[in-house]
Amino acid sequence: MSNVIKRFLKYVQIDTQSNEVSTSVPSTTNQLNLGRVLFDELKSLGLQGAKLDDKGYVYATLPANVTQTVPAIGFIAHMDTSPDMSGRDVKPQLIENYPGGDIVLNSKQNLMISVEAFPELNQYIGATLITTDGTTLLGADDKAGIAEIMAVLEYLTEHPELPHGKLCIAFTPDEEIGRGADHFDVEGFGAEFAYTVDGGPLGELEYENFNAAKAVVKVHGRNVHPGSSKGKMINSLLLANEFILLLPPQETPSHTEGYEGFYHLNSIQGDVEDTVLDYILRDFQSEGLENRKKTVQQAIVQLQKKYGENSFTLEITDQYQNMREKIEPVMHIVKTAQHAMEEVGVKPDIRPIRGGTDGARLSFMGLPTPNLFTGGHNAHGKYEFIPTFALEKGVEVILKVIEIYTKAAIR
Repeated sequence: MSNVIKRFLKYVQIDTQSNEVSTSVPSTTNQLNLGRVLFDELKSLGLQGAKLDDKGYVYATLPANVTQTVPAIGFIAHMDTSPDMSGRDVKPQLIENYPGGDIVLNSKQNLMISVEAFPELNQYIGATLITTDGTTLLGADDKAGIAEIMAVLEYLTEHPELPHGKLCIAFTPDEEIGRGADHFDVEGFGAEFAYTVDGGPLGELEYENFNAAKAVVKVHGRNVHPGSSKGKMINSLLLANEFILLLPPQETPSHTEGYEGFYHLNSIQGDVEDTVLDYILRDFQSEGLENRKKTVQQAIVQLQKKYGENSFTLEITDQYQNMREKIEPVMHIVKTAQHAMEEVGVKPDIRPIRGGTDGARLSFMGLPTPNLFTGGHNAHGKYEFIPTFALEKGVEVILKVIEIYTKAAIR
């Protein structure tokens, strides 16, 4: 078993689920458990400046071993797993020489990954797959990225004869709840540009992402005993349903792909008196996102006219922007990653990120940061899996990126 696979199996068993409603930094203290492990491992590998700071960020540097001027490259992955499903007591399962067909995750629960629902399984016949046991997520998002970066560092420290420039390493907390870059020390990090290793299936290479906003709709009703409520009760749940129906029904995540944006009702909580709708709004064009905000606002105004000004309140918060405009002036970092993939036998799949990444905000903080694949599929849920060879290819791609920049400098 290769080092990257061993590391991955170790890291996924450390619970690091983040918590969106927490106000602490990091949002959960259990993320620090992985942070301490990584801090100790970075020190044991001899990296300089290894630290776990008071916000839960892990930093370290592998100094250049050449005298020529090589760009300082950053590699970043996040430690937390999604709040969408438990990451506690993860029990990874290895499916060796996958023969095809459905994969039983949990026989007691009659739970499986079916080829009908997940036809991408057909790509991996004969490979070794790592799955969940059906009771948790796996955590390839983003412990696969962490494992790949750490395996690269281990390889380079074991082979000091391989030339390389300065490598800047960071592992961040709370990326899954949109806070991964909140306290990132860009200046102290010391990289000219970076890569987040936080993508999906083999070959993904991303330098575009959604423009994003969050919309919280609060609906206020009036509760009266249902037996004597005619003309008096205002059921906030039913008013909330009216609002939902005013948004374009075909512009939801389950109906969109590629460069299409959406309105996503992420959660709804309420009763007759009060209901809260949490939406996320996404669009690749800044103008498109502004139009989505206006659609939401117009729906609120329409319902306020019908039910009264205090019946609906709306709060919209911008979350992040499309990093493309910050990457395009330094497109060599994308082209180099593309070339590195081709050199190690991986077909690049350049596509927009239908979500967010630390790299989006870091790019606007002065650190251009496109995103590399990890190899994982079906993140954030019990059907998550990753082929082991994709983990190993992730290591090869990172090493090749480093090699390309180093060779260009020392010629």
